[in-house]
Amino acid sequence: MKIPLSWLKEYVDIDLSVTELAEMMTMAGLEVEHIHYIGLPGSDLVWDKDKLVIGHILKIEPHPDADKLVLATVDIGSDTSKVTVTGAPNLFEFKGKGDISQLGLKSPFVMEGATINDPYKKGKKMKLKARKIRGIMNRHMLCSEKELGISDEHEGIILMHTDAKSGTPLVDVLGDVILEFDVLPNIARTASIIGVAREIAALTGKKVRYPDISFEATGADIHDQLKIETTRPDLNPRFVSILVEGATVKPSPYWMQYYLRLAGMRPINNIVDVSNYVMLETGEPNHMFDWDMLKERAKTYSENGLVHIITRMAEKEEKLKTLDGEWRDMPESAILVTDPKSALSVGAIMGGAESDVHKTSTNLLIEAASWDFINIRQTSSALKLSSEASYRFSRGIHPAQAMFGAKRVAHLIQKLAGGVIAQGIYDNYPNPAKPITIDLTPHDVERSLGVQIDLATIRRYLEGLEFTCQTVGDNVLRVTAPDHRLDINPDPIIGKADLIEEIVRMYGYDNIPHTDMSDTLPQQRNITDLQREERIRDLLVNLGLHEVITYRLTTPESEHRLGTTPVPENEYVCLLNPSSTERRVMRRSLLNSVLDVCSDNARHANRIQLFELGHIYIPVEDELLPLEEPRLCLVMMGERGFVSWLDSESSQVDFYDLKGVMESLLHGLHITNTSYTAITHPSYHPGRVATLSIGNEEIGMFGQLHPDVVSTYDMETDNPVMVADLNLERLCSHVDENYPTKSIPRFPSVQQDIAVIVDEDMKATEVEHVIRESGGFLLADVRLFDVYRGKQLPPNTKSLAYNLFFQAPDKTLTDKVVAKQHARIVKKLEKKLGAKLRS
Repeated sequence: MKIPLSWLKEYVDIDLSVTELAEMMTMAGLEVEHIHYIGLPGSDLVWDKDKLVIGHILKIEPHPDADKLVLATVDIGSDTSKVTVTGAPNLFEFKGKGDISQLGLKSPFVMEGATINDPYKKGKKMKLKARKIRGIMNRHMLCSEKELGISDEHEGIILMHTDAKSGTPLVDVLGDVILEFDVLPNIARTASIIGVAREIAALTGKKVRYPDISFEATGADIHDQLKIETTRPDLNPRFVSILVEGATVKPSPYWMQYYLRLAGMRPINNIVDVSNYVMLETGEPNHMFDWDMLKERAKTYSENGLVHIITRMAEKEEKLKTLDGEWRDMPESAILVTDPKSALSVGAIMGGAESDVHKTSTNLLIEAASWDFINIRQTSSALKLSSEASYRFSRGIHPAQAMFGAKRVAHLIQKLAGGVIAQGIYDNYPNPAKPITIDLTPHDVERSLGVQIDLATIRRYLEGLEFTCQTVGDNVLRVTAPDHRLDINPDPIIGKADLIEEIVRMYGYDNIPHTDMSDTLPQQRNITDLQREERIRDLLVNLGLHEVITYRLTTPESEHRLGTTPVPENEYVCLLNPSSTERRVMRRSLLNSVLDVCSDNARHANRIQLFELGHIYIPVEDELLPLEEPRLCLVMMGERGFVSWLDSESSQVDFYDLKGVMESLLHGLHITNTSYTAITHPSYHPGRVATLSIGNEEIGMFGQLHPDVVSTYDMETDNPVMVADLNLERLCSHVDENYPTKSIPRFPSVQQDIAVIVDEDMKATEVEHVIRESGGFLLADVRLFDVYRGKQLPPNTKSLAYNLFFQAPDKTLTDKVVAKQHARIVKKLEKKLGAKLRS
């Protein structure tokens, strides 16, 4: 969530520097991920105080030689006003109207020599130079947001109303800092400007300034025009409505547009902008219905024209066209806002296209409600539809915030769009939430935190967070949670822990002292499985691979990209309340997770070599818990080695590079008796995939990923992608900690070569196995160095050539002994495999 610092300061005084503020918030649990600067030092474009100033537009005149240009006379606080040529379309309505200084239109004014963004070349900057434009010398310009690095908006110049005097440096007016927070589920209450302001006020001892929610209501009573019914109060506890008639839809003021853009939202008009502004400000999403449309629909079901709003569960096969223009099938979990005719919107997620306000809407029904966060999360997941509203409602918003949000919307609508507000507020709140009260003592705090905090300090911390505190009995604090807190559990024991968590956040986690264990340490016992996994990690890192740790949550659609037979979603371990539609099931494939990382890195890396040790989750019939199978996956792609001055070119990794890594890993684990078998698999390139077996047990497969599979991961590469997917538990089971060792030979080895002709379908491993079996203890090593097929050989045969290394531990071998062993090997090859020695 992006929060402009200037907006935040409207609700709480901040004396700290930006870095101090970010550190304080992060240590209190509200992590600041990024800090973005607008116009200030640290930003991509720093605004020059002397050359970028606020200008007051005095007059707009036609250009004498161009219909699409105008001459703007601007006061910048100097002795004489400046004239600049501009083609900004939002100035044309003032052309030829004479003195318009009374309108108070102000805009960023850029002088010659200033540096701004080039609006026509992305990522490029330009220095403003004097030049003639259709015969008129131009030394200055009025700027758009794009030229100043605020946003990509370039449809016109910035026009605003501000109290800043002409000539004021622009950085003093629009310069800002954007704090980007990571709002975790346990602090969802901070998903708003006021929510963050509360945290800062509590940490710094300041007071929160709440926005004005007053408005004048002079219209007819809303209760005579509207009826609201909730069929499921457990899922829709509260529904608040305010009626505004005679509002004017127009652009919102620049200050509101500016805040929305900095917060990551696009301004539309004053009605839509107020709705989004209040959602970001208070954390309470709201919606506005076209009142005229609701009344027109009411004629079909009500004799007296009374509009009847109903919230109910979706009916079987019910559809709704949402604001984005899509017809959507409503899941059974969806709670809808409807009237007796049909559905109007999906509660807490997105409005309906038919009931939405539009450019000609003048009469509006403001809606602010509260919803069950679990239900909203399920519905959003089922619809694969998320919005800023569902993001907040799916994390939980207290019903008390509905009234506050509705009143704030009404206040701003009346201020910025005019109109008459009906008397009364329709508040359907059948079961008001009961206040949560917990008794807490300093002993409770000390028992949990290990530090002594006196009652007065505990009270100060909690009251700073707007808890109501009352001393009862002897050293007991009765604490009542504020109405915006849903995270305080009513259970006395759990609720007490929730309060202690708030206290330690204010006290400071870094202030908790370290203490040494006073008890005797337990006897250390080796955990063999973990030791073997660490050994595998070390070996792979030493081989040049990088370890990654990926999400265990995914979607079935993501794993279907591997090209295997799709697994139905009901055969996954599914989350009941997923936080995102992209993280709703437990993975069945580790390879898919690693390939996602590979895809992200392939955009900016020429060489990728990754591995991960992790679990996959397979449901087991009639079992509560799934099978958690440990896997090892490797991915290699790109250049074989790093380019150096000795070799300016590098070839791409292939099957044998991956096989070499596999063999080195097995060698490092002292695993022998391995074999490889060529297979076919839909995820792999035909003819470039094999299984790895140890003894008679298959461990996994490795090879080149199929090009069609590579394309589904958007890697945008024609280079081969090599992968391995192994069963980690089976691999580790073959690791023997008591492996034999032998001393380094004192005597030299003797090398002899042998080439044999075998059938085409004969595997090289079979030939090697017979050679090793017949070579005896004197045969130290065997290496295949050549495979030949040609006219000199009989049809359907091939020649395999091996290096044979003979070595004795106690003497230097003679040619006679070696020749005897060589002949024995040839004889065994002929007898067992029908191989013939190639002359």
